[in-house]
Amino acid sequence: MPPTHLAPSAPRTLGRSLSFAEREEIALECARKTGVRAIARKLGRSPSTISREIRRNSATRGGDFDCRAITAQWHADRAAQRPKTSKLANNPALRDYEQDRLAGVIATPDGVAFDGPVVVWKKRRAVHRQSRRWSLAWSPEQIAQRLKMDFPEDPTMRISHEAIYQALYIQGRGALKRELSACLRSGRALRLPRERARNRGKAFVGDALMISDRPAEVGDREVPGHWEGDLILGLGSSAIGTLVERTTRFTMLLHLPRMEGHGATRSIKNGPALAGHGAEAVRDAIADTIMDLPAQAAET
Repeated sequence: MPPTHLAPSAPRTLGRSLSFAEREEIALECARKTGVRAIARKLGRSPSTISREIRRNSATRGGDFDCRAITAQWHADRAAQRPKTSKLANNPALRDYEQDRLAGVIATPDGVAFDGPVVVWKKRRAVHRQSRRWSLAWSPEQIAQRLKMDFPEDPTMRISHEAIYQALYIQGRGALKRELSACLRSGRALRLPRERARNRGKAFVGDALMISDRPAEVGDREVPGHWEGDLILGLGSSAIGTLVERTTRFTMLLHLPRMEGHGATRSIKNGPALAGHGAEAVRDAIADTIMDLPAQAAET
């Protein structure tokens, strides 16, 4: 029970947190039936801050909120205590449920094994990922939602997907096995900092000639001899190249077989890209195709 006769705790030093004096003012205004927005204007706080304070830290009697400064401060101090014990560390049943589904060992609460969600493999580019552990496991988002279906009447079997991520990534919590991070969709052992993801630049090719900057004679299609190339990637790492003469719309297709050894060996960092159809393969295909053109057309 919250203390009602003890002296209030020391005021907080953080500007974001409400002080005991502010909580006393909120309690007085609530007793006068003052609205949340009027209290917020008086204290110079956001209305959502006042509303959250009344909802979280008030005493409930008969279904109503009884706002008292001492009780609110006690609730706030208890919530701010650090370190906090992880929910997964205190609940073995919930921890086992999470670990089984992250590891791909999936069963009903009665112990009957069944298949997890089907991960459709689209056969695009990274072939070696098909055999990764997450192809049989559940994601933290799926686990958090599935708990409501498997345990509809057990409020202790509830957890957010963010709490699962923190149990995997934050070392020292001891809630989930560290190696289970390999079962995540990203496969990361460490979390990507938000600042790094936010500052990541766009993967555009620098110093490229934009379509809007090409000469007028090319854009008007008046002068023949201007060719436009493109690369089309399909399923199974298949690809074809196209060469289109802009004036006559004459189109040539380039046969682009996979580069030798692609998919059989691990790809080299900063090596040939485009699913085994690198710049050298496209260059050779263009050279071979142009040889079939008449001499006058090849000169263009």
